[in-house]
Amino acid sequence: MKLAIAGAAGRMGRVLTRIIHETPGCEIAGGLESRGSAHIGADMGALSGIGPLGVAVSDDPLTLFTRVDGVVDFTVPQATLELCDLAAQARIVHVIGTTGIDETGNARIKAASRHARIVKSGNMSLGVNLLASLVKRVAAALGEDFDIEILEMHHRAKIDAPSGTALLLGEAAAAGRQINLKERSVRSRDGHTGARPSGAIGFATLRGGSVVGEHTVMFAGPAERLELTHKAESRDIFARGAVRAALWAFDKKPGLYTMSDVLGVE
Repeated sequence: MKLAIAGAAGRMGRVLTRIIHETPGCEIAGGLESRGSAHIGADMGALSGIGPLGVAVSDDPLTLFTRVDGVVDFTVPQATLELCDLAAQARIVHVIGTTGIDETGNARIKAASRHARIVKSGNMSLGVNLLASLVKRVAAALGEDFDIEILEMHHRAKIDAPSGTALLLGEAAAAGRQINLKERSVRSRDGHTGARPSGAIGFATLRGGSVVGEHTVMFAGPAERLELTHKAESRDIFARGAVRAALWAFDKKPGLYTMSDVLGVE
């Protein structure tokens, strides 16, 4: 499978170059950076530290998409939305790990999935997506006597909060409780807030240092507390999950898929 990497010179882009190069059945067919980037024309292998590959970074997705089977994309919302339109035109696989996309953007991605095979997730880690499946089951099993709180921490450079993973876990908990997350979530607490609303799903965000990603879903009940935790120790886990998603989607029909589809779990 010939894969392109969006944001090829970024941290995730360099990790993806290495992981795709190591994965049987995959070939690095190109990389993308924004116009004016100092990395245009650079060899992707040299950028990622694995040695020259003879594949250069480009700023022309339209041309690149005519000769690839898919694109893996951990960039920013504006770039992702532009790429999803082009991926739909080219009818290729688009794996989206970008977070912070709003409702309007998600509607645009949904429209693009009529022609492209899109796998989108707030976290591409296999472990996190299995955790989400567990969260949904636990939330369904425990009544509203158990309060749900989601705590997440990331490195100091992360630009969106709560993280896409925290929201993914929140959606899983809400699905288990059969409630609407948007209507029941609590994103901040400050001052005299009053008692905690029954059935709310709370979020707490920490930022600092070089933490790749840590997430804990707490079910706090009368006299006992259950905590489900995932700790990411390397960005490799996101890259490996994204490549697995691309390979899985290669022969699928156009549509919008999640990592739960890739893993075959609810």
